[in-house]
Amino acid sequence: MGLLWLLAAAPPTAAQELTFATWHADFSRKGPGLLLRDLAELRAPLPAALDALATADADVLLLTDMDFDLGLAALTELAARLAERGAPYPHRLALPPNSGLDSGADLDGDGQLGGPRDAQGYGAFTGQHGMALLSRHPLALVEDFSQLLWRDLPGSRMRSEDPAADLQRLSSTGHWAVRLETGGAPLLLLCLAATPPVFDGPEDRNGRRNADEIALWSRYLDGALGPPPAAPYLLIGNANLDPTQGEGLHDEIRELLRDPRLQDPLPGDPTADWPSTGPMRVSYILPSAGLQVSSARVRAPLEGQAHRLVSVTLSLP
Repeated sequence: MGLLWLLAAAPPTAAQELTFATWHADFSRKGPGLLLRDLAELRAPLPAALDALATADADVLLLTDMDFDLGLAALTELAARLAERGAPYPHRLALPPNSGLDSGADLDGDGQLGGPRDAQGYGAFTGQHGMALLSRHPLALVEDFSQLLWRDLPGSRMRSEDPAADLQRLSSTGHWAVRLETGGAPLLLLCLAATPPVFDGPEDRNGRRNADEIALWSRYLDGALGPPPAAPYLLIGNANLDPTQGEGLHDEIRELLRDPRLQDPLPGDPTADWPSTGPMRVSYILPSAGLQVSSARVRAPLEGQAHRLVSVTLSLP
């Protein structure tokens, strides 16, 4: 009876609330080392962006346009600047992106090698326009699909006559599956930053590639790329595709938003605004269906930034 009474009287394990955020803010520069310089010197407009990140007070933050360097010097400096603002991120992850990675081929057909459009993903130098994860909880890489050839994605939209079929990777930046350890059940983060479905011709190569970059996570959940992940998980990042507006193959993002394995806490909320298009929704945070969403919001636009910070707070066991 004593043991049974103790079990009955023990309070249930309290859920913890964690906030997840993603922002396609401009943390990229025109040459290697320039972002580190600008962070070290706090050159404008970086202070305003850093203040916005600190104010968001996210437990996990994915930046989808941040230059990568081998020593993670820029990411370390960014974390130090956030810590000065009361937002420490002791756990960080960044991998070499496909953006800026020279393919060795003339992908854009201009008769020259080594241009930004000849890279695996658009970029003027190795590491430009990468991704970075910052977290208050430990992170562990589970899968990196960034080297997957576009043609090898099940159901690929790459055309068989594409001359780059033997070398073109699907990911224009990267696709990471990262485990977040919070003390409770691990949460799997499915991170992406896809190419814009524009800047091409009637062949719609970028549109087809963008759709397949989004489709990769659907295929992963289906088990087409290996054993399907167990819930809970959360898809986060910049898909660069609105469900209805602008160029692109909208069916792919609409199907993802309708997927019963996921939930959409911010239906219809625009996350970017360009003069040529107006408000559009391109960045997403989609928790798996069983997770409890406490709140979700798109932050107010920051001067000089086309994209807005998106955040979702979850109640995790």
